Amino acid sequence: MDVPKDQISTLIDLGLHNSAQMLVLLGDALFREREYRRAIHTYKQALQYYKTAKQNSTSTRSALSSNRSSSPNSFNISAINENEVKFKIASCHCSLSENRLALAEMEQINKGRNLQMNLLMGKLYRYSRNNRSAITCYKECLRQCPYVIEAIIALAELGVSVKDIVSLFPQTPNRSARVPFDCFDSSRWLQRYAEAQCCIASNDYKGGLELFSDLLQRFPNNIHLLLETAKVEAIIGKNDEAIMNFEKARSIDPYLVTYMDEYAMLLKIKSDSSKLNKLVHDLLVTDPTRPEVFVALSVLWERKDERGALSYADKSIRIDERHIPGYIMKGNLLLTLKRPEAAVVAFRVAQELRPDIRSYQGLVHSYLALSKIKEALYAAREAMKAMPQSAKALKLVGDVHASNSGGREKAKKFYESALRLEPGYLGAALALAELHVIEGRNGDAVTLLERYLKDWADDSLHVKLAQVFAATNMLQDALSHYQAALRINLQNEAAKKGLERLEKQMKGVDPDAPEDDEENEVEDADADQEETDLL
Repeated sequence: MDVPKDQISTLIDLGLHNSAQMLVLLGDALFREREYRRAIHTYKQALQYYKTAKQNSTSTRSALSSNRSSSPNSFNISAINENEVKFKIASCHCSLSENRLALAEMEQINKGRNLQMNLLMGKLYRYSRNNRSAITCYKECLRQCPYVIEAIIALAELGVSVKDIVSLFPQTPNRSARVPFDCFDSSRWLQRYAEAQCCIASNDYKGGLELFSDLLQRFPNNIHLLLETAKVEAIIGKNDEAIMNFEKARSIDPYLVTYMDEYAMLLKIKSDSSKLNKLVHDLLVTDPTRPEVFVALSVLWERKDERGALSYADKSIRIDERHIPGYIMKGNLLLTLKRPEAAVVAFRVAQELRPDIRSYQGLVHSYLALSKIKEALYAAREAMKAMPQSAKALKLVGDVHASNSGGREKAKKFYESALRLEPGYLGAALALAELHVIEGRNGDAVTLLERYLKDWADDSLHVKLAQVFAATNMLQDALSHYQAALRINLQNEAAKKGLERLEKQMKGVDPDAPEDDEENEVEDADADQEETDLL
């Protein structure tokens, strides 16, 4: 960037341009080159030059009036927009994750904030947990333009009611006799969109999905609606529907990055390695600087190298410290690596940013791994209060009670309540079946699980049935279910180990007996005897 700077200095010396304007242009060039600190310095120079020039303008103009022969370029002070330059300085600080400095810069703009400025201030106030000021800024955004989706989502997440959000939208058409095209319709869909986001923010996922479905009928190929719908479906476990909507969005725009880490997690659950590899490759080509890309890389590496996967999750958080899937991924990896204390920290951060069922699940499982039953029960009850109509929240409370023998009867009630609320919830069915098996009710477990075979092509369902059949010595039935599980998911470790154990049982070999240890010990003894004889 030295050459343009020299050129600008030459132009300034020749008096062809006002230096404040040229410094602003240089700052813009530095910003585009991501030289943010140099850009900040240059913008501040521009402001200082302009301030000095304004202070001297009165005296110089009076001198000019008394001396008509002065060069016109000597006092050619063209105005710069100080608010715009301060906004650019704040944007540089944001790019450097210096949010406090960015907010201090923005607060110097007292009047004349445009839409971009209000949007940035809303974000910065939210980062600093000044929610009241954030709400004020986001509301001002909607007054300036009701179609700022980001502001609608932020207000919903900050707890503003639908009524208050909708009151900011234009309620009547123009006064002219001719009604603007689609005016009434636009106010209706905006209102329904705000309702959907408020439902999601209050963990009413079912209500939110219904509203998104209505909107998708009106805008069937809208990428934003497809992504929002898929994200919610992924959170509540509607994996097949979520994958379908993510793939539809990618078919419309193959360069999407937003929420693609959520899509990657679903592909891992489905063990679709080829699609996952292609997705990560496409994301790296599209934009390797986004946090979603590193979460997707973490998902890809989880099977190969859990520590490497953890480093990718950390990288996503360093890029964006408010990226929730990064914390969810990190927490799950830490649990797998048997580091539940660190997992608690990751899930807590995710919950503080925006609580959803996954952060509650992570907290409960982390506390159970630490044998902190009281804390686990508190987190599960917290989830149930936040999501009273969630079968997953009810199951979480059941999981805590099931962790000790004295709480199994309570656990059974919670699992049954979850199934009454959501009869198709396989997770609760599997947990209840496990309780039946522990208490010796294998027949009840089989009856319960077989009801789900018609609607669920799920490997974990077949594994659980195989385990129950194996425990009741129905080996042929167990074999068929292990094989069915592996047909669905070749990477299912529980199915592989179960099948190996079952084959030993079918051959009449004790599956718990050590394989070659005794033979190795005999061989070692013989070798020791031979060595003694030789000596």
